[in-house]
Amino acid sequence: MKSILVPVGSSKNAVSHLQYAVDFAKAFGAKLYVVQIYNVYTKSGTLIKVDHILERESLEFLKGHVSKVDSKGVDISIKTFKGKLIDTIELACKALDVDLILLEPRTNSIKDEVYLGKTSGKIVKQTNIPALIVPEGYVYKPIVKILVALKSAIIRREDALNPLKAIKEQFKSVVNLLLVKTPFHNEGDFDLNDDLKSLITNTTKSENATTYQGVLEHYKNNSPDLLVVVRRKRGFFSKLWESNTILKRDFHSSSLPVLVLSGLK
Repeated sequence: MKSILVPVGSSKNAVSHLQYAVDFAKAFGAKLYVVQIYNVYTKSGTLIKVDHILERESLEFLKGHVSKVDSKGVDISIKTFKGKLIDTIELACKALDVDLILLEPRTNSIKDEVYLGKTSGKIVKQTNIPALIVPEGYVYKPIVKILVALKSAIIRREDALNPLKAIKEQFKSVVNLLLVKTPFHNEGDFDLNDDLKSLITNTTKSENATTYQGVLEHYKNNSPDLLVVVRRKRGFFSKLWESNTILKRDFHSSSLPVLVLSGLK
């Protein structure tokens, strides 16, 4: 893992989140890109150009933000981008060769009942970039135990497991696999290829309506430091996929980081 991107919002947790990102990046020797994306909506006939003002203010904000954390020798680069959130994030990640996005659950939501706010929700659900959602106020610690929850272990993309491989290798983690048989189960869904099999320490099989419900049933018994799920249109957040906002009452494991892998197929 060589480069990590951290989108910065206006939440009260922003400094704590950035410190986690710095500590996480240091463990991998990775470069950290701290970015802010802004858009300009102008009325017809407006003569004042505000782009350069917003860019300057955004850069100053990011500089002040970075100055509040202990950089610990990590290579930190600050950047601002103009454009629509999802399109711009994807273009930035491609241009900067980003391996992982580190997200706050709520970048600007002040509602305490919200787990995943609209901005973070859009990034998780509408991009295909691996994302690590870090709980508010969570302090960095080595990832010793990992729980991977899948309803299908079929892997066709060569790079799909790269973030998981990097984390396991770095922390020498124990990786437990939860295979959830849902009503949409197909023959061969639980067949592990050699690549995945080499990462797994123990495997548990469960039968639930959704992968999400399987995790709610089993994650406490595993006591993981990290939950790993796969991004699918009707995947882990299936019950919650209709809205970009996810409430804490609908996601009970909001006390541990969640790694959302890009699609396996």
